[in-house]
Amino acid sequence: MNPWQTAGSTLSTIHSHLTALYGEASGAATFERLRSILREYQSQLRGKTNHQLSERDSILITYGDQVQAPDVAHLRTLTDFCETHLTGLISGIHILPFFPYSSDDGFSVIDYHSVNPDLGAWADVERLGGRFRLMFDAVINHISAHSAWFQSFLRDDPKYKNYFITVEGHPDLSQVVRPRALPLLTRFDTSSGPKQVWTTFSEDQIDLNYHDPDVLLAIIEILLSYVSHGAEFIRLDAIAYLWKEVGTTCIHLPQTHRVIQLFRAVFDEVAPQVMLITETNVPHAENISYFGDGHNEAQLVYNFALPPLVLHTFHTGDARSLSAWAAELKLPSDQTTFFNFLASHDGIGVNPARGILSDAEIDAMIERVKSYGGLVSYKDDASGTPKPYELNVNYFDALSDPRSSEQQSTQVDRFMSAQAIMLALVGLPGIYFHSLFGSRGWRDGVELTGRNRSINRQKFVRAELESKLADPSSLCYKIFDRYSQLLRARRTSPAFHPHGQQRVLDCGASIFALVRSNDDQCVLCLQNVSDQTQTFIVDYDEIFGPSDKLIDLITGERLNIQKKSPLRLNPYQILWLASSP
Repeated sequence: MNPWQTAGSTLSTIHSHLTALYGEASGAATFERLRSILREYQSQLRGKTNHQLSERDSILITYGDQVQAPDVAHLRTLTDFCETHLTGLISGIHILPFFPYSSDDGFSVIDYHSVNPDLGAWADVERLGGRFRLMFDAVINHISAHSAWFQSFLRDDPKYKNYFITVEGHPDLSQVVRPRALPLLTRFDTSSGPKQVWTTFSEDQIDLNYHDPDVLLAIIEILLSYVSHGAEFIRLDAIAYLWKEVGTTCIHLPQTHRVIQLFRAVFDEVAPQVMLITETNVPHAENISYFGDGHNEAQLVYNFALPPLVLHTFHTGDARSLSAWAAELKLPSDQTTFFNFLASHDGIGVNPARGILSDAEIDAMIERVKSYGGLVSYKDDASGTPKPYELNVNYFDALSDPRSSEQQSTQVDRFMSAQAIMLALVGLPGIYFHSLFGSRGWRDGVELTGRNRSINRQKFVRAELESKLADPSSLCYKIFDRYSQLLRARRTSPAFHPHGQQRVLDCGASIFALVRSNDDQCVLCLQNVSDQTQTFIVDYDEIFGPSDKLIDLITGERLNIQKKSPLRLNPYQILWLASSP
């Protein structure tokens, strides 16, 4: 018996996944080829530190050219900026796709192995990784039509003959779930004639064919190379669409889960420090299926229901839907947790809230965002009718009408109360660059590109951004100062551990109340989600035991609490209360 056949071994798991995907003979042959790849990378990756997640972890989501300076590579500028302003606040950085690309702001990758020369080089990525934990994008559902792989396919290179999905005739594709209102198939002229090729996202983003083991092995080798360049988190972009079978929905197929489980087993074998994070912008129950059994699939999943639920909460001043949903959040093991976020390079998905909010509530949220100057992106439903799936808006603007005469201080309080909810919930926080600095919508960008998503993708000149950060009267300064307070407070308490416990309390419709805890500490997180002062009673003894002195972790203020006495929270006020030593 070979060592890899030992029951329960990781290699045995890898072998079983490959035979399930490709059959006994092809699966076994693919396994032997994969073993050679793993042996090569084991020597490269040996000795990499395995950093566990803690309450000190949070991830900045940013483009590699988000901050720019004349005559300096963008990644170097980003590194200098983050070292200067974010050291001690942010532990990790998700660099959005930094490879050569042809469209979709980086998500149509031309070459998986190279850094976009407009941004810098691998040395610049690795320098950033010397100070921050790195998350890389694995844009592996599709590749650019301009890539060498697809251009070789068009020339009928036999190596790439089966790298892509061609469709002959007119099979029934009516069940296929589409993320965008674009044609599923695109006609390309090849050396042997025209072919209909599968393009889930756009005619420039050609889906890869994982029915071909060569494709799977090529992608695994790419993922391992990312780890060799410093990636600790691998974000599996649009992963739900990975495996295609004509006659099915082509989303969440068992084979897709099997491929992710294979990735997990590969990393467990040669790079156990790496964490997989799945990006599946779908309703909550489908989204969390990518945890698998808690041990065999992704360690992190994007908490996609959170952004629209928090937005609805502050639009209505009513936290009951959010509280009911949060009370039911469960993790399948202590190896898994949520990637919590409110904003990202994309918009605010509304589909993840379906089944949690009513259609009327979702429609009201959409109309309010539109009235605040936001945009809406649509996709076709099963009947071919366009249906809203994403709100394109900066999160600050989604919460406050830019044309309102409302005081800016109130808008800042509202925005920060929303961010505090995200930071308090169990999980790893993901903070989009624009949220950290209070950006407003970039309508000129939409006009420039013709794409709704450009509204929250504006890039900064470093000198101009730092000028705002030095001006206490600027919105940028106020948001960053408040955000820094929250991040420092979160880092001080083990109760905020990403694998810790949480319990939702009922403190009335306008208060989101959460108890975070672990073996060492308990923190009561209170957020007023309304524009009115709220008075309510908290059973402190039940939460903290016999302690009459509490400290607000955010301000450091010590509070003398009278048992059973009413507590008052001002509009949008945040309190994170812990026992005072």
